[in-house]
Amino acid sequence: MFAAFLWVGLSGFGGVLPFARRMLVEKRAWLSEAAFAESLALCQTLPGPNIVNLTIVVGSRFAGPAGAIAAVSGLTAAPVAIVLVVADLYGRYGGVGRLPAMIAALGAAASGLVAATAAKMAWPIIRRAPLSAAPFILVAFAGVGMLRWPLAWVLVALAPLSIAAAWRRPR
Repeated sequence: MFAAFLWVGLSGFGGVLPFARRMLVEKRAWLSEAAFAESLALCQTLPGPNIVNLTIVVGSRFAGPAGAIAAVSGLTAAPVAIVLVVADLYGRYGGVGRLPAMIAALGAAASGLVAATAAKMAWPIIRRAPLSAAPFILVAFAGVGMLRWPLAWVLVALAPLSIAAAWRRPR
């Protein structure tokens, strides 16, 4: 557990969710696509960083409290050490040459990874979702992604409506 999440923690900087998904679903097959999406959805409603919450859930599921501790330790140990070293170097050399522009480019790359992971996660859900789910998907995307409404309020508003719609749908 520690080694798997250590690899995830070392694979990305500021956005390791794509690497966690690849490790959990594609490489080690510890979770199915559906189980990953459901676990992540749960973790997004909890306070704290989504990836840390997901790490705790997966570690606990497979090895109890010790697994959760091992997974979180693996995920965070190396990045914390790297950040401390990089912070020291940035404090000394942060304004030199093109370094600020290079750091900005890293942000764009991280955004691309997050968008690719979102697309990979959304496709199986959208593919199996009935057409009646489309309005809820669009309203949630517009509310959170475009109008910048708080996720909690969008969930509170849409959850009862989507549950009612699913309940009424013939099987």
